[in-house]
Amino acid sequence: MTTSLQNTLPPVLQNNPLLTFGRGIAAYSEVRPEHISPAIEFLLKHAQDAVDVATDSKTPATWDQLAEPLEDATEALGRSWSVISHLNSVADTPELRAAYGAMLPEVTAFFSGLGQNLALYQKFKELSKSPEFAKLNRAQKKVIENSLRDFRLGGAELSDADKTRFAQIQDEQAILGKAFSDHVLDATDGFVHVVANEAELNGLPEDVKAAAADTAQQKGLQGWVFTLHFPSYYPVMQYSENRALRRLMYEAYVTRSSELGPEFAKGKLDWDNTLNMLDQLRLRDEEARMLGFANFAALSLAPKMANTVDEVDLFLTNFAHKSKPFAQRDWDELCAFAKTELGLDDIQPWDTAFAAEHLKQERYSFSENELKQYFPLPKVLDGLFGVIQALFGVKIEAANLPTWHADVQSFSVKNTKGNIVAYFYLDPYARPGKRGGAWMDDARGRRELPNGEIQAPVAYLVCNFAPPVKVDGVLRQPTITHDDVITLFHESGHGLHHLLTQVGALGVSGINGVEWDAVELPSQFMENFCWEWEVLEKMTAHVETGKPLPRQLFDKMLAAKNFQNGLMTLRQIVMSLTDWRLHSQFDAQSAQGKAVLELSRKIAADFNVIPQPEISRWINSFSHIFAGGYAAGYYSYKWAEVLSADAYSAFEEAAKLTGSVLDPKIGSRYREEILEVGGSRPAAESFKAFRGREPSIDALLRHGGLA
Repeated sequence: MTTSLQNTLPPVLQNNPLLTFGRGIAAYSEVRPEHISPAIEFLLKHAQDAVDVATDSKTPATWDQLAEPLEDATEALGRSWSVISHLNSVADTPELRAAYGAMLPEVTAFFSGLGQNLALYQKFKELSKSPEFAKLNRAQKKVIENSLRDFRLGGAELSDADKTRFAQIQDEQAILGKAFSDHVLDATDGFVHVVANEAELNGLPEDVKAAAADTAQQKGLQGWVFTLHFPSYYPVMQYSENRALRRLMYEAYVTRSSELGPEFAKGKLDWDNTLNMLDQLRLRDEEARMLGFANFAALSLAPKMANTVDEVDLFLTNFAHKSKPFAQRDWDELCAFAKTELGLDDIQPWDTAFAAEHLKQERYSFSENELKQYFPLPKVLDGLFGVIQALFGVKIEAANLPTWHADVQSFSVKNTKGNIVAYFYLDPYARPGKRGGAWMDDARGRRELPNGEIQAPVAYLVCNFAPPVKVDGVLRQPTITHDDVITLFHESGHGLHHLLTQVGALGVSGINGVEWDAVELPSQFMENFCWEWEVLEKMTAHVETGKPLPRQLFDKMLAAKNFQNGLMTLRQIVMSLTDWRLHSQFDAQSAQGKAVLELSRKIAADFNVIPQPEISRWINSFSHIFAGGYAAGYYSYKWAEVLSADAYSAFEEAAKLTGSVLDPKIGSRYREEILEVGGSRPAAESFKAFRGREPSIDALLRHGGLA
């Protein structure tokens, strides 16, 4: 919050933690539901006042008097609202949810109105055509250009009548997206399965059983408790020899937030997302057509790298055809193994992870659980920070920022001179009231303030690893799977994109303004280091012996890297195609009932090789596209993976000469051309500046064993 705004606070708001920022960081643990409405109403008024001044005919159309003051006011609102949204995701309570939901329509209406403000649009057009525009730096020009585009996409050119309806659409979409997310969280939190007889837990690793016993104790229950949070759910699917338990957990998981939830997942019909999805798709389609686009997919491409709807569809279908033979081979091998070695003549969905783990152990002579013992989280963090420091010339140190939970850690990022350039949070463990999955979000963006000072960026890195548990009364170091390690590196890549930017204009600083189908480049790029011996050797220590990962086990792990990658790749493409065709070919206006489910099943039937279980309602919890900003954008993961694999191949080429992928010269160039420029120039230009050429798919196919 700016000092001038702090000075205008009325006495009743002086101690509101959403408005008293200290170093610009909210006092998260002090935020109460009753703080939300007064703070946001004050900031909404302040922001609206700034809009009124900006649109006044007396206000010159200049960067300093138009763009900068408007950015100040909207950033203050956005940052406070971001704190509330963040807490809603990581520390949900009924009271917080209600307070957040009460203000959501007002915040949505403000930003919707901002995008539709014709007078403001005209002011920005005036600035873009003025002599001053040529004097602006590259980032400032990009902010203006993006703003003009966003005004058009925000409905600024619509008639007054259409603007009213357009604003209603934004409001309804925000409410539906929140409801979708709430339903998934409630359905996940609502399922509890108690096992009283330890014999029913055969096959489960000891730390998984200890975690289940710990969960039971926390809930005041006897025995072992399993939930649908992934660290509890997936080990059952992977290791449990109890087929009935695997089936029970699977059916509960894939029916969350559906009409089958009450029957299989102890859910409520109120949590069924079937009609919510239809409503969202209808609104998106209506929004697109109001703006002159054929469908929402076409609208979504306006700020992205890809050019046309057909281009994306062709990219995905071609990828599906390339990967399908590999997926078919994987599936045939798994079915044959399950039949001959496990006695499963008719492999079912609740058997696939179990059979795959056994096949992997037989083929490569190690288990995921054996590997997990070498990845205590503190050691992994040391290794991650070592990679970042070696490549990008920074130092990461523990910080003492205010947090929202005892498990949350904070860190500072320092440059070679010892100056702090950024901060970030790590919230590592799953818990009730915390949304599943992993993500990076920005708490504060980098910008050059009017007084010349630099506002340091702050990021949230959120994961859902299994929390530490007590074994024989002793708290055990938390260990994570290698997949978890990859997840941590992935989110740190997003974080680096946000934290290491050198752009001073907030609208294109860090991840801001980066095309959505390129935003995964830095995250997927970082995943590659999780497969390098020189990295893993230094970031592993057996939880009991302290010894690093043996080279022999690493070689087995590397040999297994692409185990069943055909199936995994095809699964991701099927999800991407489902998203894309829901937004490009689906007739949302006339669709009824289970039409969304039916389309998802048709695409799976056309492209997938695994038979579809009739019970599955996975689409009802596809939060990425119905609550997470990836609508008509899930393809971005594969699109950006082409870029990230090709970018990483520059480090592989350097390693042939230097013997190390941690090459500081290549790292410096990557930092300068990809990370530092943020969204201040098109991602295609940034990639070409780094690689010296257009991207090639060859590296991705090679890395994935699909060449």
